[in-house]
Amino acid sequence: MEVQRISKKKARKKNSVLSDRDLLKMEIAKDLGILDKVERDGWGSLSNADCGRVGGIMRKRLQQLQG
Repeated sequence: MEVQRISKKKARKKNSVLSDRDLLKMEIAKDLGILDKVERDGWGSLSNADCGRVGGIMRKRLQQLQG
């Protein structure tokens, strides 16, 4: 019988509440058409270019909110 082990870090992430920044990041990923990939494979699966796009758009939106 094989026991499936889940690291504590992964278990915490599954049960954690998403912050406002996390929600914004997911909204941007949806706008860019990469949310499916993120949900399936995680944020680490994105290319540097995709991560840069998400980060750049996040920065612009956060600056607009701070006004």
